[in-house]
Amino acid sequence: MKMILFRKFRVLILMVFLIACSMHIMIDLLPKLERRSNAACSCPHRPSEEPQNWGKHRPRSGPDSGWPNKHTLRILQDFSNEPSSNLSSHSLEKITAAGDKTEALKRLEHFAQNSEGKKQFIGDANRSKNVPVKGSRLSALYEHHLYKRPLPTLTDEDTLFNVNTDIRFDPKASENQEWHTQGKEGEYTQNGELSADAYPNWLRFHIGINRYELYSRHNPVIDAMLKDLVSQRITSVAMKSGGTQLKLIMTFQNYGQALFKPMKQTREQETPPDFFYFSDFERHNAEIAAYHLDRILDFRRVPPVAGRLVNMTKEIRDVTRDKKLWRTFFISPANNVCFYGECSYYCSTEHALCGKPDQIEGSLAAFLPDLALAKRKTWRNPWRRSYHKRKKAEWEVDPDYCEEVKQTPPYDSGTRLLDIIDMTIFDFLMGNMDRHHYETFEKFGNETFIIHLDNGRGFGKHSHDEVSILVPLSQCCRVKKSTHLRLQLLAKEEYKLSTLMEESLLQDRLAPILIRPHLDAMDRRLRLVLQVLSDCIEKEGYANVVEDDLSEPQQTAAAAAAPLAPATHRR
Repeated sequence: MKMILFRKFRVLILMVFLIACSMHIMIDLLPKLERRSNAACSCPHRPSEEPQNWGKHRPRSGPDSGWPNKHTLRILQDFSNEPSSNLSSHSLEKITAAGDKTEALKRLEHFAQNSEGKKQFIGDANRSKNVPVKGSRLSALYEHHLYKRPLPTLTDEDTLFNVNTDIRFDPKASENQEWHTQGKEGEYTQNGELSADAYPNWLRFHIGINRYELYSRHNPVIDAMLKDLVSQRITSVAMKSGGTQLKLIMTFQNYGQALFKPMKQTREQETPPDFFYFSDFERHNAEIAAYHLDRILDFRRVPPVAGRLVNMTKEIRDVTRDKKLWRTFFISPANNVCFYGECSYYCSTEHALCGKPDQIEGSLAAFLPDLALAKRKTWRNPWRRSYHKRKKAEWEVDPDYCEEVKQTPPYDSGTRLLDIIDMTIFDFLMGNMDRHHYETFEKFGNETFIIHLDNGRGFGKHSHDEVSILVPLSQCCRVKKSTHLRLQLLAKEEYKLSTLMEESLLQDRLAPILIRPHLDAMDRRLRLVLQVLSDCIEKEGYANVVEDDLSEPQQTAAAAAAPLAPATHRR
């Protein structure tokens, strides 16, 4: 009797399993069945109202017109519903609400106590075409009117932190006299508090973050912080958790922190043609070059990065409290100091990082504010790749994929989609295919810029232009006017992108950062971007492609909050 009941129970479990599998398969097949059924329907499924915003410039065609299908909505609707959401790309470990906020505040307190036509091109009335610029071309670029646009008036809601409100610093309480000697006369307010100008550069960088930019165009704090990254004494080192490759978190004497990516390949080594983008090594020089490119494009969405030559013995092994890291140090047969740490894939003696004999290059990227003080939201990139050797992502097989994205929050209003296009252009110029997620500051909601983190897989191939990176631009045919004009400016001989990058990168301690073929590749790719935009304008019209963001700042901010209407059919 018991055996009969047991067999019936097994049959019941098997039936439940088969039913669940069948339902799962039906759900996956439903979008395809809907497309086939809609293909036989001659009705246009037009929205009841004519679109009132820029969604109308790309009417859809074919059977996939109308609202996104269920399969796509599952992919698009909640990009932040990931295990890594609200986790720092630069964090040592996961944040747990109240307790970690206290720890973050303690760290700051500890520091305080211890221390317009179809093809419009730029016309500069004061300069004729192809006239060489005397002196620094980079300085001339930053003096151009496109790099002097004012921001909207900032309110408390537009700044990440309000100075001297929630967090105050009292250096008089410090027991560390070394910190006291750094203060200068006149740096204290009448009530004895340290003035904001006397804060360390990393904290002044954090205070300057607002809704519209990670840092201002001509902020002297940024250059000062770049110097700190290469000169401040390293007081502790720990491995960053997660990731396929080893990265270290370094803490400095002034309590600032940075993410260290050690040198794994020389500047001349190209990614082998048979390598997949997700199996390539990260490059320290790519992180440095990405920061400079981002600044030249005037996006200012990459945290400051500087190159540094680190003594592996004195500045890593001797100061780390991470026993797992310390145990991986060894002396190679060539008598060089090596270590390999712990990570998902490339942390073994076969992939050890070795100095000459104990000196190693690396990039140091300044930390963003602690997540306990300024939470960030992690979003899946709508055009993320499949990260599979055979499968393709939906955007690779659906030419009208952008229309579905534009009908899905937060891409149906504001400037988020246009910011994605900016990031697309930025990645294409670098050849970076590894843009699976991006982040925003939670305080600013959806009306803010996106942060360009983790750029180490850029500048891998100078002999190949990966045009699939440009798919968001070619599918959506949208771009900000400011971005379009700056790209045209950087294509001119007097403001040539490769020349500006070369000059900018010479400021780094590890210069030269890029070899000449990579610099030339950026000029070639810039021409390709402008050609795609030219084709879009030819097809859609200038007004339907180029979004005017050069109006008065207050008007631009108001327009950014306006919703985008769903697109009609493509004629």
